[in-house]
Amino acid sequence: MKARWGWLVVPCLVATGTLLFASQAVFLRISFYRDRGFGRVEPDVTLANYLRVLQDPFYLQSLALTFEVAIAVLVCSLVCGCPAAYILARMRSRWTPLLLGAVIASALVAEIIKVLGLVVIFSADGVLNRSLLAIGLIDAPLRLLGTVPGVVIGLLHFTLGFVILLMFGVFQTIPRSLEEAARVHGASRLRVLWRIVLPLSLPGMVAGGLVVFNLSMGSFTAAALLGGGRILTMPVLIERTMVLETRYAIAACMAAVLMSSVLLVNVAASVVLTRRRAGAVA
Repeated sequence: MKARWGWLVVPCLVATGTLLFASQAVFLRISFYRDRGFGRVEPDVTLANYLRVLQDPFYLQSLALTFEVAIAVLVCSLVCGCPAAYILARMRSRWTPLLLGAVIASALVAEIIKVLGLVVIFSADGVLNRSLLAIGLIDAPLRLLGTVPGVVIGLLHFTLGFVILLMFGVFQTIPRSLEEAARVHGASRLRVLWRIVLPLSLPGMVAGGLVVFNLSMGSFTAAALLGGGRILTMPVLIERTMVLETRYAIAACMAAVLMSSVLLVNVAASVVLTRRRAGAVA
């Protein structure tokens, strides 16, 4: 009976896999041809695009900037999201469902809406600058649009809700009795967090961090709108190369390099976590 029900998953997997790998195969194939301009490519297969992307400092700096932004968002999201999720998971209040519902609602808001809201807030005459000027914390308007911190804040605003929801579920799986037993035996709250909560929640943190990292590496909206055309992360550069320059082959090559980099990071994180688990068991 279980085997029969399992067959119902096959059509979904086939459809999803076909759509995924077919779309990836299209840009992977075109990345091995030279651009001729106006969206056309030469007939001869070559690795020239990959050699150019991997050797040209302009493309390498764009890839490095994308990694810097993604890692900054990853760290900030875990630092801000994990304490909030832990507090929500350990709260015994009637307000907990309401607060959790607010987090879910904010996470479901589209990225473009959040980013446009931040554009209004971060503008020279926006709410943030007017408030800081009114209380005397700054003498001139703070410039966040067109800067890396502005992009990081925008991506953090987009991903923080997902981290809180994911880590909330992780912390709920950790029995309260373990923490209570440690406190009874004289462990401080900080030691309980360091020796019990952190090791048990580490796989969830890695998973949440990878989700944030992947979303940030491929995000176009926040980098394009909050970056104001000055922050050329790889997704922004790919869009410009395709839409403005109509060089599809080099854009496909950049997309392949970006995807490969993300896959390598995910595989490396999975290998490290698996070895850590095996060492802990041994």
